[in-house]
Amino acid sequence: MLKRVQHTLEHFVVSARKYRPQTFKDVVGQDAITNTLLNAIENNHLAQALLFTGPRGVGKTSCARILAKMINSDGTESADEDFAFNIFELDAASNNSVDDIRSLTDQVRIPPQVGKYKVYIIDEVHMLSQAAFNAFLKTLEEPPKHCIFILATTEKHKIIPTILSRCQIFDFKRITVTDAKNYLKFIAKEQGINAEDDALHIIAQKADGAMRDALSIFDRVVSFSGKELTRKAVTENLNVLDYETYFTSTDLILENKIPELLLQFNETLSKGFDGHHYVAGLASHFRDLLVCQNPATIELLEVGEQTKAKYLEQSKKASQQFLLKGIEFANETDLKYKSSKNQRLLVELCIMQLASITFDGEKKNSSRFIIPPSYFKRVGITPILVSKPLESTVNHPKQVIENKQETPVSVTKTIIKPEVSKPKIILNSKSKRTSGLSLSSIRAKKEHEIRQMDVVVDEEDLPTEAFTQDELIEVWNTFVLQIEDEGKMNLAAILSIDIPRLKGTTIHLTFPNSTNKVEVERQSFDLLQFLRKTLNNYDISLDIEVNEEMQKKFAYTPDEKYEKLKEKNPNIELLRKTFDLDL
Repeated sequence: MLKRVQHTLEHFVVSARKYRPQTFKDVVGQDAITNTLLNAIENNHLAQALLFTGPRGVGKTSCARILAKMINSDGTESADEDFAFNIFELDAASNNSVDDIRSLTDQVRIPPQVGKYKVYIIDEVHMLSQAAFNAFLKTLEEPPKHCIFILATTEKHKIIPTILSRCQIFDFKRITVTDAKNYLKFIAKEQGINAEDDALHIIAQKADGAMRDALSIFDRVVSFSGKELTRKAVTENLNVLDYETYFTSTDLILENKIPELLLQFNETLSKGFDGHHYVAGLASHFRDLLVCQNPATIELLEVGEQTKAKYLEQSKKASQQFLLKGIEFANETDLKYKSSKNQRLLVELCIMQLASITFDGEKKNSSRFIIPPSYFKRVGITPILVSKPLESTVNHPKQVIENKQETPVSVTKTIIKPEVSKPKIILNSKSKRTSGLSLSSIRAKKEHEIRQMDVVVDEEDLPTEAFTQDELIEVWNTFVLQIEDEGKMNLAAILSIDIPRLKGTTIHLTFPNSTNKVEVERQSFDLLQFLRKTLNNYDISLDIEVNEEMQKKFAYTPDEKYEKLKEKNPNIELLRKTFDLDL
């Protein structure tokens, strides 16, 4: 026969009520406000309408009750005196009508039977209706001397400005993680609970600045783990990812171990966590590692002492560039997560990209590899002998045949064999390879051709015959006609703007704007090649300037344009007169 055992349950008081502050000294993290209120009471500067605003669970109602007791106490009452007859608490969430406010204003007129002041604490005051606010205005502005109003709200922006202007406003701040952890440590000690520092820290972080939430979480975790409060028990009960998960992930990322990373992510999902939670935590972890790299920002790291040591150790392994790139990848994934149709793949792609940031095992060197001469000497290869090409005398009578001897070529140089009409050019081996059909690649190709003119030659190799200004202009005009036949009308027009001026072997040009200059510089390879070949002087160079004053010369008025047209075709005047046209 089974015996039914009856357990007598003792009345349990939650920590949020059991440890509710009884004095201003007990209030956590609001020193500025409590000190202000104490000084106001001592100096008799307390306003008759106060507004306490701030997040939930930070001590607004507690401070209102403490203030109400303090202004009524004169030192002769007992310790457990709560002045219940003098303190009236009204929940505006359920008493928000005009009739409720009228009932309140009727009570305000009656002086207190015990104590000096009647204190009205109106909680969630932003829930009052517009009509109720208006009915409350006059009483709030000029209350009786024995009456003090304390309004409390989490949403100050919903209160009408006329109410705000009649109140002395106190903004309560969120409880910092450090303050919340220290208060939890005090409570754990009071209850005889052995709590790890990191465990309390996680609870304080999870509370997100609300002391009441921190105490509620603390009660729940203690019920789960008993008198031994460990970090593992807290993370398991609160369903939060442990620091160790991110430390391991970061180590695998830095070691480029993609398969192990994917397996760890799969294990994280199997524990009930979603990918969004994981990738957001990874971004926060990289941020914490980043602040550890500078002694000035270490104080921004809100973790326990044991965990801080791990962060400092791992921050030495990761470079700042890697962490910034990692945060960028993780944040992009965070933003795309909700709209993604394959969320798991999105996170897996992110962690593979993270593991590839520092991976360079299969990267190819895109720069041209130059074999040093010592290699050829070591393997017994002698320099290649290349005959110098003969200079043509058919098209250019000025050129002569000379220097037929063979010349050994350095292995660090590249020789381009020109046609018979071209002299030998030894190119610098550091010139970059360019390809592609984009505008940038075309510009790069032109720049590459221009750099080819920076040749490494002996002075005896290339001709530098003198020529006159007239010869230059004749050859210049020939080139302009040639490119016109090729359809390059824009370039031909630009080259016709200014007359080239010769100074030594430098051809000076002046254009009205930088656009003309850029266009000529882009086509300068073909231009210089033609001039050098035709004038038989390979010292020729271009010097292009921009003079905006020239622009005015080309900015014709309508009348000037018409005169120009008449010069080209006199019949246009007949056309204008026949049809009576205006300019």
